[in-house]
Amino acid sequence: MRTGLVGTPIDIAAIAADVASPANGALSLFVGTVRDTNDGRPVDGIEYNAYAPMAERELAEIAREAAAQFGTTHIVIEHRTGYLALGEASVAIAVAHPRRANAMDATRWIIEALKQRVPIWKLEHYTDGTRQWVEHGRGQGAGRPGVVRGAEGRGSSDREVTDA
Repeated sequence: MRTGLVGTPIDIAAIAADVASPANGALSLFVGTVRDTNDGRPVDGIEYNAYAPMAERELAEIAREAAAQFGTTHIVIEHRTGYLALGEASVAIAVAHPRRANAMDATRWIIEALKQRVPIWKLEHYTDGTRQWVEHGRGQGAGRPGVVRGAEGRGSSDREVTDA
């Protein structure tokens, strides 16, 4: 088992290789990527922020729970932080198991638990120059609402946040 936050592109092939074993008849892989539209608004990138110590602990706990529930320790979970362009992988989950149903069910359970529990926040960058904190899952946007206005560029410290 391996989990973590990463600041560099996720190596999907390496994650799949990390869970491979001759004992496993199935490998389930989920890769979440940055899409070009959200809720009808054109997006040109996303910035992920996390409370790293808590996020890493929670990712590890989710992996432990999944291992116990689905009967495999062949699990890797990685989530990106920082700015991501369109098409880049933001999260990757690989689960291998002797049986396909367990591998697929574990993968789905992990992404849903991650969205619910891990303190990761998503700042969408729109093509019109605005940015907005949006829910990363159910409730992850709590405490970070609003639209960030201005053309100062990504990561600028002089941003005006207004409630949207």
